[in-house]
Amino acid sequence: MTMHNSSGALGGADIDHFITEGFLRIDGAFSAETADRARAILWRASGCDPEDPRTWTRPVVRIGELGLPPFAEAVGSRVLHGAFDALVGEGRWLPRNSLGTFPIRFPSPEDPGDAGWHIDVSFGTEDPDFLSWRANITSRGRALLMLFLFSDVGEKDAPTRIRAGSHLDIARRLAPAGPDGLTLRELAATGFAESAHRPEVLAVGAPGTVYLCHPFIVHAAQPHHGTEPRFMAQPPLLPRGEFAFERSDGAYNAVERAIRLALER
Repeated sequence: MTMHNSSGALGGADIDHFITEGFLRIDGAFSAETADRARAILWRASGCDPEDPRTWTRPVVRIGELGLPPFAEAVGSRVLHGAFDALVGEGRWLPRNSLGTFPIRFPSPEDPGDAGWHIDVSFGTEDPDFLSWRANITSRGRALLMLFLFSDVGEKDAPTRIRAGSHLDIARRLAPAGPDGLTLRELAATGFAESAHRPEVLAVGAPGTVYLCHPFIVHAAQPHHGTEPRFMAQPPLLPRGEFAFERSDGAYNAVERAIRLALER
């Protein structure tokens, strides 16, 4: 797995890894102190007591979007803004000052009920039936999927599972559907079997780690088999304008280059 340290900008090898594997892990994307303050807010919002595991009665608690200072600091970090420019292009993404949603996962023998493989679809979300939400080949409404870690996440702490390279499989499925794309129900009809051969990577890391993922990456939650709750945000980065695959100047960003690579094969 490619790891990028916060001391420098993304290099060509990082961008190539994103294009072929569909994600980048960025260590130290925001400070541990910011993560600590954010986690304290999330504990209060969860209604659970960090000192009393008897209050951890559900396998997952979901918190909506939060724009309080620690979350704005995390997503507004210089390191991440540089990475957004490198992957999506300067002026081609919309700044955020909030994060969400937050699936807080607690140690539990229960099935959380949301651990299936999927992609995060990006438009048609006004329909109350989430299986009718859609994605299309130009990734309308989403530039990146982002995973912000606000606690230590090890292999037993319900890390998100990522199928490396699966964004290429999804691009090939979406291409024939044109601008209307496919619903999540249609995409899920195969059980995402077209990406089952891909190697699985776990989104582990220290507080302050961020995974920047191609919007078509296939990923899944899993039960928590560790001892301490896992705190994470999974917001989109929104595009400014549309992605395109025929540019007269050839100035394709990394998201577009990955989709072009998929469609060339």
